[in-house]
Amino acid sequence: MRRLLPPILGLLLAVAPIQPVLAAEKEKDDPSKAQTLAMEAVALPIIVDGKLINYVFCSIRLELYPNADGAKVRAKEQYFRDDLVRVGHRTPFTRTDDYTRVDDARVRAEVMRFAPTVVGPGVIRSATVTKQMSQKILGRPITQQSGSREIIP
Repeated sequence: MRRLLPPILGLLLAVAPIQPVLAAEKEKDDPSKAQTLAMEAVALPIIVDGKLINYVFCSIRLELYPNADGAKVRAKEQYFRDDLVRVGHRTPFTRTDDYTRVDDARVRAEVMRFAPTVVGPGVIRSATVTKQMSQKILGRPITQQSGSREIIP
């Protein structure tokens, strides 16, 4: 029994690296698996009271339908970034509670609104903001207090 232990361990160590490769090939052949496309980071402006106070760099992942052509979508990526910057300056994606982050829901909605005009309908299933990185470290927005407080003795 002790003589068989080293060859068995050697066999297990030799086969272990092959198993993940075989699993990846199975996933690659599966047509129901959705394609994803990671867009390059886009700098979205944070505008408050008409003044630019910050930029937030956002990474966005697009989930494509299985029959979509990923190379075609990748070729049109700059149009998505351009649209986000243009809309971000016109109607900013600024959150009222945090100037170091953008409103995820509005960014996703804009990507989904714009997608059919660039790559056609039925190509992009969903959009997700995966990472947000602020250019400046800002504190929370200052809330305006109404008038002075009354002093009670």
